[in-house]
Amino acid sequence: MNFNSLEFLVFLPLVLIVFRLIPHKIRWAWLLIASYYFYMSWNPWLIFLIVGTTIVSYGAALLIGRAENPKIKKLLLALTIIVCIGTLTFFKYFNFLIRSAIDFLNIFALGLDGFSLDIILPVGISFYTFQTLSYVIDVYRGKFKPEKHFGYYALFVSYFPQLVAGPIERPENLLPQLKEERKITSDDFAVGLRLLLTGFFRKCVVADMCGIYVNSVFSDVGASNSLAVALAGALFLVQVYCDFAGYSEIAAGAARMMGVRLTVNFDRPFLSVSVTEFFRRWHITLSKWFADYVYIPLGGNRKGKARKVLNIFIVFGLCGLWHGANWTYVLWGLGMAVLISAETVLRKPVRGFCGKHGIDLENPAIKLLRRILLVIILIPLSLLFRASSFTEYWSLFVKLFTDCGFGSAYFTAAFGAMNMSVIGMAELIMSLVCLVLIHDFGEYGRVEERGLYTLTETQSRSRSLYAQRYSVYLYLVLAIMLCWIYLLSKGGISQFTYFQF
Repeated sequence: MNFNSLEFLVFLPLVLIVFRLIPHKIRWAWLLIASYYFYMSWNPWLIFLIVGTTIVSYGAALLIGRAENPKIKKLLLALTIIVCIGTLTFFKYFNFLIRSAIDFLNIFALGLDGFSLDIILPVGISFYTFQTLSYVIDVYRGKFKPEKHFGYYALFVSYFPQLVAGPIERPENLLPQLKEERKITSDDFAVGLRLLLTGFFRKCVVADMCGIYVNSVFSDVGASNSLAVALAGALFLVQVYCDFAGYSEIAAGAARMMGVRLTVNFDRPFLSVSVTEFFRRWHITLSKWFADYVYIPLGGNRKGKARKVLNIFIVFGLCGLWHGANWTYVLWGLGMAVLISAETVLRKPVRGFCGKHGIDLENPAIKLLRRILLVIILIPLSLLFRASSFTEYWSLFVKLFTDCGFGSAYFTAAFGAMNMSVIGMAELIMSLVCLVLIHDFGEYGRVEERGLYTLTETQSRSRSLYAQRYSVYLYLVLAIMLCWIYLLSKGGISQFTYFQF
């Protein structure tokens, strides 16, 4: 079931009511049943896959914890990685790999016919596979003791708020919270409700509204000009951000109502002034996963600049492939690697040049220009992330840099291609303004709460007064807009973008 569905609005209160009424010692069983039901609502047969992955990783971690021979531990780890990655590869990448291999061989005029298997892509498989792998690897490294209670471990793998699209939780954060007996406070409920509301606003209002205009351009590329394509790329960045950050906040809100604090997954990425900083703020749990389990084991930045650049390309190539079984995703990842590698190589020369000429990179005006430049740089890559094929992307890319113009006819054509009216533009601007305001009540508040930012006492007091003064009005505006979107909706429930990953 989708978070933005009527079924979930019935499911969540039921789960919370029973959770509050039953004793702590059986809460894990209730949450496990609820989580499995939540996952089976997508496809009942897929429950066998997640249970199988859970059993393999649970058993491997126990054996690794008991083994004294380092070679046996390494063998068990290798077998677990092969099973988990092999399962992910089969379900997500088998047809892609076969198709790519045949296309490559046909370059040599072999005339091979393509074929594919009718494989259902299990929703959320990339997320829970990485979560189980982090658990087994941490047990192998001695960072976490193997969990003996199978029920709690199964709940760790399948905990319904973050099961389908993360955040990718580490065992040291989520498992102890699931096991801990704690009293659920009114503050937990209030913060959870706030996160739910801001999350639904991001998804149901901003992301879905942006999606309407983005889809208009992609459905008829020939009718678009460079401005329409550029705006579609920028709005797609906002759409993906609000879609995924919205999911993360809904997940965090549902979990917080049960006394669980999930890891913060976004930290205002559009305030970044570099691509490197952008990825430190965007999908934080995935970035840290690749850093801890791929980048650092490859040598990180410890073996010279050339090796660091190579490691960046490997990590971002894999990151692109993680997002989907299509070469467009791989090229997107490699494109990001080019930008980050360029920043790595040029960081010191650029700072030296700016310092020599008296340019203050921390000046608010300079930082604003850097943020605008960052979005402009990311637009071509965002189109690559959205395009379904190289052919479609190339058409968009050519449009972006060739079909330019100026004057009223040019702007009218652009907004016509996006199917955006004056009222629609006003609604979008109003939604984006509200999006800026809710940072203090949604993800920004959680970042501050988790200690990722250190605020002065004056700043904290100021934000507290701001929240007390305007929270009621903001919630009222958000509630009205949500009702408005629901009443005016002409289509069905929209999927969360990251469900496909």
